[in-house]
Amino acid sequence: MRWRQQRQSTNVEDRRGIGSGVALGGGGIGVLIIAALVCLLGGDPRQFLENIPVQTQQVQQPSAANSIDDEKGQFARAVLGSTEDVFRRLLPEQLGASYRDPRLVLFTGQVRSACGFADAAMGPFYCPGDDRLYLDFAFFDQLKREFRASGDFAEAYVIAHEVGHHIQNILGTMAKVQNAGQNNRLSVALELQADCYAGVWAHHANKAGLVEPGDPEEALRAAAAVGDDMIQKRTRGYVVPDSFTHGTSQQRMQWFARGFNSGELRQCDTFR
Repeated sequence: MRWRQQRQSTNVEDRRGIGSGVALGGGGIGVLIIAALVCLLGGDPRQFLENIPVQTQQVQQPSAANSIDDEKGQFARAVLGSTEDVFRRLLPEQLGASYRDPRLVLFTGQVRSACGFADAAMGPFYCPGDDRLYLDFAFFDQLKREFRASGDFAEAYVIAHEVGHHIQNILGTMAKVQNAGQNNRLSVALELQADCYAGVWAHHANKAGLVEPGDPEEALRAAAAVGDDMIQKRTRGYVVPDSFTHGTSQQRMQWFARGFNSGELRQCDTFR
């Protein structure tokens, strides 16, 4: 990903190195994968990508690595900046809605949000109570080491997925799902829609020249890695479809690809 040529967002709070003592809000990619070691699907993820040519063009003192100039922080700011550029334009154009920027909170270990205390083990998440995305970079290390889903675009997909939840919050989708009570089918639809919105962002990032060959496949591998079926096969040895909350690996790849191939938010109606 050519993220260094992207404008960096100023909507980032760097709380790394600052400890704080379970978040809610539509779930996050990491909620599924606590203590799970996931194998990727054996198929070729390129089959899901059609007709889109990739552009070739107790408080502790924060450590030195927490500097505003560190590469991980720069990367996160650039990805968030790209999502801002895309969705500030697309929401009014495609859905007639105004986009408000979320804030991205970088933390290590634990963090306090409007949704409560959260531990890094639950992975990245979005809290609708404060319009913030929360990310511990340790998750990216886990994604690479344990889930064999490496690459900067896989990491960008993670951030874009949580931005997808922010869009659902803006549009009222998240509130409707939460008001419906415990419903796994609706939970799966919510997560798949966030995957599709991440694909829409990737489509327009590609048009802006930020996407390199192989990047979409990295995102698809990350989506496959956090499918309910893959998690359950690895941790239980069998699959219980009625317990799914995020969708299968196949579904997650398909909906990301649908957003990527179309670039249209309206194509992301996973609730039908």
